[in-house]
Amino acid sequence: MKQWKERGLSLLLVLALLMSLSVTALAAVSKDTLADAITDTAAYLYKTVKNPQVGSIGGEWAVLGLARSGYAVPEQYYQDYYATVEEYVKACGGVLHEKKYTEYSRLIVALSSIGKDARDVAGYDLTRALGDYDKTIWQGLNGPIWALIALDSRNYPMPENPQAKTQATRQMYIDRILECQLPDGGWSLFGGTAAASSGDNTSDPDITGMALQALAKYQDQPAVKKATDEALACMSEKQNSAGGFSSWGTANSESCVQIIVALCELGIPLDDPRFVKNGNTLLDNLMTFYLKGSGFLHTADGSGSNQMASEQGFYGLVAAQRLQQGKNSLYRMGDAKVISAGEGGQAAGSGLAGKDPAVQARPVIAPGKTFSDISGANAHANQPAIEALAARGIIDGKGNGLFDPDANMTRAEFSAIVVRTLGLTAKANNAFTDVITDQWYAPYVGTANTYGIVNGVGDGRFNPEGTITRQEAAVMVARAARLCGMDTELDTGTVRDMLAQFSDYVTTAEWSRPSLAFCYSEGILDDAALEIQGAAAIKRCEIAQMLYNLLGSANLL
Repeated sequence: MKQWKERGLSLLLVLALLMSLSVTALAAVSKDTLADAITDTAAYLYKTVKNPQVGSIGGEWAVLGLARSGYAVPEQYYQDYYATVEEYVKACGGVLHEKKYTEYSRLIVALSSIGKDARDVAGYDLTRALGDYDKTIWQGLNGPIWALIALDSRNYPMPENPQAKTQATRQMYIDRILECQLPDGGWSLFGGTAAASSGDNTSDPDITGMALQALAKYQDQPAVKKATDEALACMSEKQNSAGGFSSWGTANSESCVQIIVALCELGIPLDDPRFVKNGNTLLDNLMTFYLKGSGFLHTADGSGSNQMASEQGFYGLVAAQRLQQGKNSLYRMGDAKVISAGEGGQAAGSGLAGKDPAVQARPVIAPGKTFSDISGANAHANQPAIEALAARGIIDGKGNGLFDPDANMTRAEFSAIVVRTLGLTAKANNAFTDVITDQWYAPYVGTANTYGIVNGVGDGRFNPEGTITRQEAAVMVARAARLCGMDTELDTGTVRDMLAQFSDYVTTAEWSRPSLAFCYSEGILDDAALEIQGAAAIKRCEIAQMLYNLLGSANLL
C-alpha cells in the first residue's frame, strides 16, 4: 500500500511539473533558430537598405538593428550613413522639425549605436532640442518617452536650451510619463493629456512598450517601479492566445516587438509566465510574421508596411538575443560600435571614377519632405526612395500633398526626373517636332536626348505624353547608369542566366533584355518578383525606386 502511495505521489509530482510547463513556453524559439533568423534578416536589410537615409523607414531603425546585432557590415556602410546625416543636418540648419521632436530622438539613438556623438553633428548639437520641455511633449507621449531613451542611450548630460520656455530635466520627462498612465495600467499616445480623445482611454501595447523601455533605467524610484508593475500586469492581460498583441484591433508584429524590447530593457526573460499564453511566448509570436529571406510581415495577411515591420522585427530579435547572451540591452549603448571618421576611398556622394563630368550629386534641399499617401498610416513600400528623391528636388507630388504612387509616368515626366537625378543642366535641343520650346518639359527632354538617355518614337516625334513600360524604363535607366560610370555591358550568357529566373522573360522585347539583366544584376530592379511584366506601364513609385537604387549604386547619394 505504501508503495502505491509513493507511486501515486510521484505521478502527482510529474503531473504538477507538466502543468507548470503548460504556463511556460512549449514552443520556445531555440537559440540557434533565433541566431539564424537574425543573420538572415540582417542580410535582407543590408540588401534592401543599401543607402540608409534620415527617416523612420530605410534609415535609423535599420542602422540601429544592424549596429547592435553584430552582423558583419562594412564600416563604410556606417560612414556613408553618417555623411548622409551630416548633409541632412546642414541642409536643415540643425532644425530637424519644428514640432516633431521625436525626429531628434530617433536620430540620436541611431548615431549612438554607431558610436557617434549627437552633440556635434556637422557642428550642431542634436540633443539641445530635447532641453525644451514644452516642445518635446507637444506631439504626445512619444515625445518624453523617446527623449529619455535617446538621452540615456549614451548617457548624454541633460542639454540646456536657452530658448526653451521650460527647461527640461530627465525627472520632468519621467513624471510626465507617470502622470499620463491610464487607469488600466498602460499608456496611449495622448491618454492623460489635454489632447486626449475617447480612443485614447484604452492602453496601446506599442506606446506602453515604449514607455516601459524609457522607464527601465529608473526602477529605483518607487513610483516608477509601481507604474511598471501595473503596466506589465495590463499587458499580460491584453496579450492574446497566440502570444502576441493587437493595436487598433489588428494583430501585428510591431506591437509584439515593443513589448519584447520592453521586457529585455527591464531584464525580464521572454518566457516569464506572465507573458506565455497557450505555450506561446512573445518571441514565438513574432516569428510567425517572419519570412525567410524577406524580413517580417506587418500583419498575417501582408497588409501595411512590411519594410517597417522588417526593421522593427529585426531589432526585436536583436534585443531578445542580447538578453539571452547577457549583453547590454538594445538601448544601453556603453558597448556600441565605434565607427572611424573614414579615410581613403571615395567620399559618399562623390560618384564613381568613370562618371561623365556633367553628372553631379543632388544636395538635400527639402529635408523631411514627404506625402500623405505614402507615409504614416499609408506607409508605402517605396517611401524611403520617394522621400530621398523629394528631399533632393528630383521628384515631386501631384498637388494637395499627394504623390499618387500608382499613377503611370509620361515620357516627359521621366525625362525631367532622370535629368534631375543626374544633376544635369536642362537645355532644349529642338530635336523633336512635338516638343515645343515653351513647354515646361522641353529643356529636360532636350538634355535627356543629348546625353543619349531617351530617343524619339519615329518620324521626328518624341510623344511626351506617352507612358513608359517597365522594359523601356530599364533601357533608359541603364543608359543613365553608363553616364554614372557603371559598366552596363553583359555577355549573352549572363543576360540569359539572369533573366531565366522569371517565368515571362521570353515575352520581353529582345532589345530590352541586356538592360533588364543589368538592372536586376545591380539591384536597380528587385529580382524577388516572379515576373518582369516588361510591357506593363511603369508606376511613379517604381521609377522612384529604380532611380534611388541607381544613385546608391553610383555613389551619388
